[in-house]
Amino acid sequence: MTTKIERRIKIKYRVRNKISGTTERPRMSVFRSNKQIYVQIINDLTGTTLVAASSLGMEAMPKKEQAAKVGELIAKKALEAGISVVVFDRNGYLYHGRVKEVADAARNGGLKF
Repeated sequence: MTTKIERRIKIKYRVRNKISGTTERPRMSVFRSNKQIYVQIINDLTGTTLVAASSLGMEAMPKKEQAAKVGELIAKKALEAGISVVVFDRNGYLYHGRVKEVADAARNGGLKF
C-alpha cells in the first residue's frame, strides 16, 4: 500500500514523462503545501525559471481566494515577460480545489494552455 505522498510522486513522474517546457511553450508548475501555493513558469531546455508567484503574504484570505490571486498574478507576470502559451503541470495533484482555481484564474488572466 502506498501513502498519499508516494502516490502523488508516481503521478508526477508519469505526467512529467509526457510534458516538458520549451522556449515557445514553457511549463507552468504548481506546488501546493498545506498553507501556501506556489507557481513557476519553467523552460526545461535551459532549466531556468522564467516567472514565479506565490501566496506568501496573503494569509488573511481563504486558501481558494489565495490560489485565484496567485493565478492572476502569474498570468500578469507571464504576459509582461512575453509568455502567452504554457503547458500546465499540476505536479501530481488532483485537478480540483486550489489547483483548479490557479488554472482558471491564469486562463482568465490571458494565458493559454
